[in-house]
Amino acid sequence: MSTKLSDATLQEAAKIAAATMHEATGKIGALPSYIKPVAKSMKICGRAFPVKGPSGCNLWLHRAIAKAEPGDVLIADIGDDPEYGYWGDIMGTGSMARNLAGLVIDGCVRDAVELEEMGFPVFSAGLCIRGTAKKFDGEGSLAEPITIGEITINHGDLVLGDDDGVAVIPADQVEASIQKAIDRENDEDAKKERLRGGETSMEIYGWE
Repeated sequence: MSTKLSDATLQEAAKIAAATMHEATGKIGALPSYIKPVAKSMKICGRAFPVKGPSGCNLWLHRAIAKAEPGDVLIADIGDDPEYGYWGDIMGTGSMARNLAGLVIDGCVRDAVELEEMGFPVFSAGLCIRGTAKKFDGEGSLAEPITIGEITINHGDLVLGDDDGVAVIPADQVEASIQKAIDRENDEDAKKERLRGGETSMEIYGWE
């Protein structure tokens, strides 16, 4: 990884909406729209720690909790079967104890109420109570590139999520994108003020 995002950069990025960051970076990095927070108003921001494991198994996620560093977001590809509860409150508790920043998973989780109460951000494809196995001979990887939807995620990329969804931005584009996002938000605030003043969006944008 050529660029490591500093804690100060992550603090600035956390103030920005995921959709705004996606737009400001050239409309890249949007994960599939079905990946949403398990509870309203959850926000996630951190360095990507990619995890890959076989369907129906969460052993690689346990391994990731042990290997990831504070401020990392575990982001997981669990194969082609999301219909398991790959994550729950035990894993959330362990992750919080290690100061991890959250989980994004292209599969289901469980213990939504407990995860919300403990304040650990989890973004998933849904909720499922179906139990997983531990496939000790199953193939997987930690901190290696994965793909979710059409987005390739590398170790150290920015993971930014809120109620609207999740964006993953390459680490070397984050600094410039933060300023572009701030400029975009200021421009939108100015346009909203003009709308309140009576102008229409057609007039403001010069459309016909």
